[in-house]
Amino acid sequence: MPQRRLTQPKPSDIVPQPTPAAPARRAADSCGIGLIAHIKGTPSHAIISQSLEALRRMAHRGGINADGRTGDGCGVLLQKPDTFLRAVASGAGWSLGTNYAVGTIFLSRDDGRATHARTVLEQCLRAEQLQVLGWRPVPISEQHCGELARRCRPLIEQLFVNIPADWSEAHTTARLFVARKRAELLLSDDPDFQVCSLSARVLSYKALSNAEDFAAFFPDLNDPQLQTAIAAFHLRYSTNTLPHWSLAQPFRLLAHNGEINTIVGNRHWARICGSKLRGELLPELAELTPLINQDGSDSSALDNMLELLCTSGVDLFRALRLLLPPAWQQQMHPDMSPAQRAFYEYHATHMEPWDGPTSIVLTEGRYAVCLLDRNGLRPARYEITSDDVITIASEVGVRTRNDADVVAAGRLGPGGILAVDTASGQLLHTPDIDERLAQQYPYQQWLSEHTHTLVPLDAPPPSPTKPRWLCR
Repeated sequence: MPQRRLTQPKPSDIVPQPTPAAPARRAADSCGIGLIAHIKGTPSHAIISQSLEALRRMAHRGGINADGRTGDGCGVLLQKPDTFLRAVASGAGWSLGTNYAVGTIFLSRDDGRATHARTVLEQCLRAEQLQVLGWRPVPISEQHCGELARRCRPLIEQLFVNIPADWSEAHTTARLFVARKRAELLLSDDPDFQVCSLSARVLSYKALSNAEDFAAFFPDLNDPQLQTAIAAFHLRYSTNTLPHWSLAQPFRLLAHNGEINTIVGNRHWARICGSKLRGELLPELAELTPLINQDGSDSSALDNMLELLCTSGVDLFRALRLLLPPAWQQQMHPDMSPAQRAFYEYHATHMEPWDGPTSIVLTEGRYAVCLLDRNGLRPARYEITSDDVITIASEVGVRTRNDADVVAAGRLGPGGILAVDTASGQLLHTPDIDERLAQQYPYQQWLSEHTHTLVPLDAPPPSPTKPRWLCR
């Protein structure tokens, strides 16, 4: 099928992209993050409207440049809005199949570089037997963007891709991942190219904007046809990297509040062990290194690793507990069941924790999840209302509701996890998730059969109640 591309007026103020200056700060202690989801999985535009309002109510948590309009970054990650995307495709004359994916892509404002990037990404997708339908320039309103952000703004386009009808969800995700990684390697010298999302389940909108201007910057977000059952959102207060369009969050899976204080060690592990990773869904892993970025933000690296694990076939919650385990040792968590302790002891032999302080929200299209690391030093509070909507955010009061409508409320503690399964309508708390993970495989048997405990020759036998130090 011939490819067609919607046209957009050429910007008249194209300039080389500078490194953004450090912004002037508001009084704040951390990023603002959250998610709003309908527990039963019913999509609506109200979920998006409420998320945008939540961002505005957390405006004090984002950094603002001296121009008063350029923010540190702002964004939403949505469950794929099928009705809206099919209307867009129909208007462009594209025939979307039963299975399809949509990407949000940042491109250079130089015509030659943008054309080259599109060509490379299309070739990589076609090499994976995916059908490229065309590109849609995302409508934007530049007057709702600060001067600095306008000067370094990339082109923002959506790419529509048809997927063979007989492909499984896991195979689809893996092929999209491989195509994207190959394109990133081939375009590594293009600083403007970024695949913000490329998925059959989620779609992202993000900008170097402040909370007040974000919804006006993207007119799509005000379209009643744009409906979702999950919206994760983020307002950035940059700490260890300067503001940049590519570093606005959410990333492809998660939005992060805090710091990864072990990031140097985590990146070393990924670089050293990445070539040894194997997975049936991703036999090409050795050709796609580096698997984790070495120079982006710590949040983006965490997103890279979570995406890699999940795309390889690791259960989402198992991957989260591998990366961000609770304090599971006996003296720290005396009430943990032996099966759960065996789960964490087994996984401790594979990877060291990505330690915070960290709070994350995320979605891969089915689950809406919030998780705190074992330090528990970033706030995450939740409310459930009688209309089956859950709100989780860095603070209370981000969503308008009547007190009488609140049926449950609370907050996550250190190592806590809370998830909504929009496919089954279940709300999963920490004990539900941990016990399910502990029973998936015989971890205690594996530890007994395949590990060795190292002790001094003159020491008494180790107590079975104490954690083992394992020889790999």
